[in-house]
Amino acid sequence: MTVIKQEDLIESVAGALQFISYYHPTDFIKAMDAAYQREQNPAAKDAIAQILINSRMCAMGHRPICQDTGIVTVFLTVGMNVQWQADMSVTDMCNEGIRRAYLNPDNVLRASILADPDGARKNTGDNTPGVIHYDIVSGDTVEVHVAAKGGGSEAKSKFTMLNPSDSVVDWVLGQVPLMGAGWCPPGMLGIGIGGTAEKAMMLAKEALLEPIDIQDLKIRGASNRAEELRLELYDKVNRLGIGAQGLGGLTTVMDVKIKDYPSHAANKAVAIIPNCAATRHTHFTLDGSGAATLTPPSLEDWPEITREVGSNVKRVDLNTVTRDEVKTWKPGDTLLLNGKMLTGRDAAHKKMIDLIDRGEELPVSMEGRFIYYVGPVDPIGTEVVGPAGPTTATRMDKFTRTMLEKTGLLGMIGKAERGPTAIEAIRDYESVYLMAVGGAAYLVAQAIKGAEVVAFPELGMEAIYEFDLEDMPVTVAVDYKGTSIHKTGPELWSKKISQQEVEFTI
Repeated sequence: MTVIKQEDLIESVAGALQFISYYHPTDFIKAMDAAYQREQNPAAKDAIAQILINSRMCAMGHRPICQDTGIVTVFLTVGMNVQWQADMSVTDMCNEGIRRAYLNPDNVLRASILADPDGARKNTGDNTPGVIHYDIVSGDTVEVHVAAKGGGSEAKSKFTMLNPSDSVVDWVLGQVPLMGAGWCPPGMLGIGIGGTAEKAMMLAKEALLEPIDIQDLKIRGASNRAEELRLELYDKVNRLGIGAQGLGGLTTVMDVKIKDYPSHAANKAVAIIPNCAATRHTHFTLDGSGAATLTPPSLEDWPEITREVGSNVKRVDLNTVTRDEVKTWKPGDTLLLNGKMLTGRDAAHKKMIDLIDRGEELPVSMEGRFIYYVGPVDPIGTEVVGPAGPTTATRMDKFTRTMLEKTGLLGMIGKAERGPTAIEAIRDYESVYLMAVGGAAYLVAQAIKGAEVVAFPELGMEAIYEFDLEDMPVTVAVDYKGTSIHKTGPELWSKKISQQEVEFTI
């Protein structure tokens, strides 16, 4: 009989969550480096470079890879010969571990969990509760997988109940383009097939805990139907040309992981859950000898990469930028932003729209300004702001026309594509949308030299800040004419891949 102490599980969960907040898995680093070396689209190559540079900086500085430090999922496989020395339930122990990890003053992690999800949506303040799953098996150890899943990638999850004769491949290939770039590719797709609706979703989530090994599979060959599907989907999804951050390119997925389960004869349940460029998960075993010890990767595991600055890079002063200057920017241009920039996400936009509807003045002028869709991590030490990567821009689409029409806002910065409603408004008001790289939050934060809350302090991380910038890298994603690189980029690279018959060997 193995005795597992309460404190050992709590400390192990807390330590694992801190660990994965700043360390990418080694297999992920190697796969991302291979994608970088192979990429031919300059914009996508630069996006991957930012992700890799950010990853190494986070490993060195022990700060979050992404400002969205995720909702925690814990999978426990508990041996039946385990005895708990505890006065808390196992669920409560896991949640206490989450609480300690996210409130750790040495590396504050952003609390994103809201209670009463369809009501008051009040932040719980410590990122609890997590989503916790159990499997009771023979044995005398406790196997624990811990993952922290960002909201942007989780929002792109898909489920369907296919007819038995329907093609899984056709359905997946139809869904991936609809996911857009809000899940921050390149990443992984977890696919669950079979069982019931909830079982398929569980299988997809569990599949994402497995290491990236598609190249090994290609070498040894498939030994079952799931592996055949992995190889087929890996090739065909990459041939879509979506590319890093949806900019178009050779690598959209670095692996496709599939788990299946016996199914009712009348059903074929299929689920897709993507993992983003901030893939965070780890595994440990408790055997009664104490809390888990996790071995960090060596810094030598990260490639030494320097961003290549091309001729299309322009330095922009946000304090003096004009609409005429904005009209010279072309989709795909790289800009380095300097000067004062405002921030605001869903909650701040809702408050501003309510004030506009009531005919009241906004607490800060938006005339001629740029707004960054971000909810930063709290700073520590001498930081002016913690990791501050972009959030998914489409969530602000419904506010865009009113903001451009009523406030004189000049430009917006966020993650991934804009929808047709926002693009039409951008074109009508000759505005612009710029894209910052999702998964490079700590790198972005280095460009922020000052940060001050200027409105709605009660919203916490969703308050409106004013950032003082020095060379913050962004890409022109929608120009003043409404041309979107997230449409033109994948179309171009899908054609190039088809014409060149590129073989995917990343």
